[in-house]
Amino acid sequence: MFQFELLHNDRSSAARRGRLTTPHGVIETPIFMPVGTHGALKAMTPAQVEETGAQIILSNTYHLHLSPGEGLVEKAGGLHRFMNWKKPILTDSGGFQVFSLPKKRITDTGVFFRHESTGEEIFLGPQEAMQIQNTLGADIIMAFDECIPFPATHDYAAKSIRKTLRWAEECLKHQARKDQALFGIVQGGIYEDLRQECARIMGEMDFPGYAIGGVSVGEGLELLKKVVDYTAPKLPQNKPRYLMGVGLPEDILESVDRGMDMFDCVIPTRYARSATLFTRRGKIRLTNRRYRRDFFPVDPSCTCYCCRNFSRAYLHHLYRSNEILSATLAAIHNVHFYLNMMNEARQAIEANDFKAFKKEFLGEYLGKA
Repeated sequence: MFQFELLHNDRSSAARRGRLTTPHGVIETPIFMPVGTHGALKAMTPAQVEETGAQIILSNTYHLHLSPGEGLVEKAGGLHRFMNWKKPILTDSGGFQVFSLPKKRITDTGVFFRHESTGEEIFLGPQEAMQIQNTLGADIIMAFDECIPFPATHDYAAKSIRKTLRWAEECLKHQARKDQALFGIVQGGIYEDLRQECARIMGEMDFPGYAIGGVSVGEGLELLKKVVDYTAPKLPQNKPRYLMGVGLPEDILESVDRGMDMFDCVIPTRYARSATLFTRRGKIRLTNRRYRRDFFPVDPSCTCYCCRNFSRAYLHHLYRSNEILSATLAAIHNVHFYLNMMNEARQAIEANDFKAFKKEFLGEYLGKA
């Protein structure tokens, strides 16, 4: 029901070309997963998301538990039917959201926090995270972990990974469905010894896939690259590798270069709502007056619905007029940009040419070509 095939290793780097088979379809890796936190990508319909080339999307356990509740989703026939998305879905464990809350109480068994609206105290631990995700019914689900803040001391990070490893064992015990793949999450902050220790022990638990967590909490690209450099080689070669919450195009391509397979981030849709769009020559801000009479597409090389049909001048007008359509068209373009980048990365890996592709892409994108 769940299978990962490693199809090709790039000769010029550690980049990998793989294929994930799930109950709701096949995922070609490396892949970017658009984020639909509440069971919907902001400003986009499922049909529009599919047209961008999305193979899998991500939804959030914490937010869906608060509203509408996993019980209601189950009555609707599960998350796929509830949101009318027929392809694979990944749900995160809620750990990142819970640990980013200002008022929470962390214990050895889980976390106590307050409901955002009612103020009611809620407990979330490994067993609860598994029960919620089993009920939602996503294809890939995540173990409950402690997301270590940045910066954190070595002593704090060491104690934290012990907790994450205990919780991972609990998650395995309470994973109840054979049609879901449970991924373990490697933590350890920026510390090489802790990352490698956590990866080794987590690998011995034989999860169907593995994630590197805690790398999108403000550490920056250089530290991100270091963490992936010394963690990815310690993850099982024959299992998918997921870098959580990453990120910008340069973050993703540098991490593909280091052997990571799966990525997610809210950036494409979040930036779209603030008029920031991605192009091969870098980001542009369409509320800028220079685009008022610019009748070129957002990116002349792009084949998305937005670029095939509308100009920068039209989007500038939509943003200035506060029209909802501005966010929709920009989100379509940004998500398509990310997925097209991943498609080109896969082709480059198959051709044993990923290093050259990354250099050319980032040179043009960052203006260093």
